[in-house]
Amino acid sequence: MPADDANVRRPTLTEVAALAGVSLKTASRALNREPNVAPSTGRRVRDAADTLGYRLNGIARELRRGATSSLVGLVSGDLANPFYSAVASGIERELRQHGLLLITANNDEDAELERSLVDAFLERRVRALLVIPSADDHGYLAIEGNRGVPFVFLDRPPDGLSADAVLIDNAGGARSAGEHLLAGGHRRIALVSDLRHMAPQKGRIDGFVGAMRAAGNDAWEPYLRTDVHDVRHAERTVRELLALDPPPTAIFTTNNRLTTGALRALRDQQRNQESDRATPPALVGFDDFDLADVLGITVVAHDMSAIGREAARLAYERISGHTGPARTIVISTSIIARGSGERSPH
Repeated sequence: MPADDANVRRPTLTEVAALAGVSLKTASRALNREPNVAPSTGRRVRDAADTLGYRLNGIARELRRGATSSLVGLVSGDLANPFYSAVASGIERELRQHGLLLITANNDEDAELERSLVDAFLERRVRALLVIPSADDHGYLAIEGNRGVPFVFLDRPPDGLSADAVLIDNAGGARSAGEHLLAGGHRRIALVSDLRHMAPQKGRIDGFVGAMRAAGNDAWEPYLRTDVHDVRHAERTVRELLALDPPPTAIFTTNNRLTTGALRALRDQQRNQESDRATPPALVGFDDFDLADVLGITVVAHDMSAIGREAARLAYERISGHTGPARTIVISTSIIARGSGERSPH
């Protein structure tokens, strides 16, 4: 049966005033704890509000007063991805220390959706806006920034806009992964990357290629695969690589989703091997992830929550009046060797 509209709509301040037996103005003053309201009247109004389930709209109240809210917006990728959820956690914990609250929205790697989400946050007069961007041009934000809304970009630098940013040492991390595999004697090294137009992926590709060129190794080139964007695509891609003749002796995946797909393909290969003693390709993944230590996966690690903390810190400094030039913080990476990246060539 359809729900009764009277039962599902939100109670109004008028109804609270009527139940408490006071005027609308007195009810408003009591709920906002303004002076010159008798304590007994205030308690009666608050009891009426509790009975009806009425709650003040704090954002609307602040906006009517011409103030900004206590909210900071985050336009992010899919929070189901451990990377984005760890970044958001770092942001939230830092903001909480300053009495600020984080609200998030997922841009689905869609530039148009990103812009609409940014507009929605700005309409609500957020104190600052943190963006993990998908768009290629952020020049349209310059006007809003000049109006006092600070922007901080995470993981990917802004394009067409001067703004604070917190980035990962993508090129350095990928270069170290390539050097690690080369030092293990590998030459036929597959590179499986996400969307190559994204700045972090471009940096990781460039870093890996730089390591190969510095070593004079071109045997990896037939095994380059880019624009692999999800777990299933990565699994299919790695299966195809393993079916080549000769197959790669090592694989470098450029984010945690691609590493997951590679692990599924390697698991299937092991099941199909005639000999249990067959050695799978070496594997190094960019980004640490849950159970990587249990599974023995070698990764290029970085502090994901630190990305969020640093971004929140930069935002709070802007809110507090910092007006200096745009700053960029680069989060360092390190290789964590757990076994998968240390396998010898076949």
